Amino acid sequence: MTIRTRRLLDLYTDYFLISFGQATATGLAALLPQVVSHDQVTRFLSNNEFDGKDLWKVVKPHVHEMQSEDGCLIFDDTIEEKPYTDSNELIGTYFDHVTNRYVKGVNILTGLYYSRDIALLVDFELIQKTKWVTDPKTGKESFQSEETKNAIMRRMIEGFIRKQVPFRYVLADIWFACVENMVFIKQKKRKDFVFPLKSNRRIALSEVDRQNKHFVSVSDSPIPTACKGGTAISSCRRIYLDKVPFPLLLVASVVTDHEGNSSILYLVMSDLTQVFSPRKHRLDAPAMLAVYKKRWKIEEFHKSLKSNAAFAKSPTKRVRTQSNHFFASLVAFVKMEALRVTTRLNHFATKAKLCQAALAAALERLTEMKKGSELSYITS
Repeated sequence: MTIRTRRLLDLYTDYFLISFGQATATGLAALLPQVVSHDQVTRFLSNNEFDGKDLWKVVKPHVHEMQSEDGCLIFDDTIEEKPYTDSNELIGTYFDHVTNRYVKGVNILTGLYYSRDIALLVDFELIQKTKWVTDPKTGKESFQSEETKNAIMRRMIEGFIRKQVPFRYVLADIWFACVENMVFIKQKKRKDFVFPLKSNRRIALSEVDRQNKHFVSVSDSPIPTACKGGTAISSCRRIYLDKVPFPLLLVASVVTDHEGNSSILYLVMSDLTQVFSPRKHRLDAPAMLAVYKKRWKIEEFHKSLKSNAAFAKSPTKRVRTQSNHFFASLVAFVKMEALRVTTRLNHFATKAKLCQAALAAALERLTEMKKGSELSYITS
């Protein structure tokens, strides 16, 4: 990345943080006419091809400052609707598990490093559907990604380990809790994970049951729960997940959503050493649950990215300009997280203060414009 490109990226991402509507090349050029032109911004978006390596160059010095042995690597994907943008390899139709419907938009998989109460984005992949396939069951033809999101996540983990940044756990939601990911993380990369399980996953309650292939669904297994601190939670239990060649710890917790509906969250952890209490020599289920709750940081990231970093607020049409705009939004989030550390204001509070300052400046300018105008006396 050249010095000129870095300068334009810095200006463009700052523009995202102070923008409250569409973020366009025209808008930035109008804001700083003596500094940057519309054509310069357009060339910046068209001539570059930013990826995860460029993101790492931005965040690397910050990661080294906040890294720790207890760090967590958190993965998840999110969909941002763009219903009025023309379809291409980047803008396609995806099933949104939040709304339980197919939506048109962009799908991005991100890796977040969380340590010392700081969350920094360290890798990302924009899902592109470029492979034409035929469903063998229905016969329908459609475009799909060349690589699955599970495979992309494993590639991201491998790349992050090569960077020699310490971390203890990989956290992800239920869609990434497949056997291949578990084996890759624990046996191939010597790291640990905490994943939720679907209630129909098959487990064995002992080594003997596993050898005899006596598996039962998680929901049918006898896992008694007790109320601890107002939350119903089970004790940790050593189990064997079907097709996973090593033991895991299982804990069940009753969770309640914002509508008051209760459900059971089943969690498995590959680390059989870190949840032992030195004093009582027994498994500590609340500690395991506390580790998994750190995964919520990536949900906060998605919300801030869409609300505060102009992620989808761009009229760009081509795949390259769109992907470069999305990359700039990720860099803007990193800037906002750095501001959170120094100002102790969350992302939304920072954005609100910027909005208030903009309104105050606009009101002052309007007052000056009204001087000498007959309209200034209408409400007098």
